[in-house]
Amino acid sequence: MTTLNIDYSKTALVLIDLQKGIVAAPGGNEVVQKAEKLVQVFRENEAFISFVKVDFHDGKDALHPALDIEAASKFAERAEDWAQFDSRLNVTEKDYVVTKRQWGAFFGTDLDIQLRRRGIDTIVLCGVATNIGEESTAREAFQHGYNQIFITDAMTSFSQEEHEMSLRFIFPRIGKLRTTDEFLEQVRS
Repeated sequence: MTTLNIDYSKTALVLIDLQKGIVAAPGGNEVVQKAEKLVQVFRENEAFISFVKVDFHDGKDALHPALDIEAASKFAERAEDWAQFDSRLNVTEKDYVVTKRQWGAFFGTDLDIQLRRRGIDTIVLCGVATNIGEESTAREAFQHGYNQIFITDAMTSFSQEEHEMSLRFIFPRIGKLRTTDEFLEQVRS
């Protein structure tokens, strides 16, 4: 395993969908606990943090030709605080918030512009769900030329099989994989 040489002035922490309505699912609590540690280190180093959430205006903007009306209507029926970030993450005004309307955090948002304007070339990625939000964002980031570090135990999916598929077959092709402890140990040494 190669050592990480992190320059916090060029590295962003990007947290995907760590919002109340999503982290309530199995495994979400553990992901938030790991993400808290990462947020703390990035804040200590005055590094850029982007909290990404998925949200919809009225559910109609969740409509996609591949989805039927019944599937999309579930988004309109969610709890009022569904898109609020988990309070343990202490999202502040200094943190950059991205609201996406699809799986990936780049398409239809200004995330790429915000990263480039700050000279960021490396993304540390975590969140929910590994094979959906993280993988879509990771593929987009790779196409934009970003270096990536995937924090494998600070992400989860709907099943272990779905989670492992991304970790085994996609992420090693486009970035480096670390657990939270591995990342923290390597950036502090």
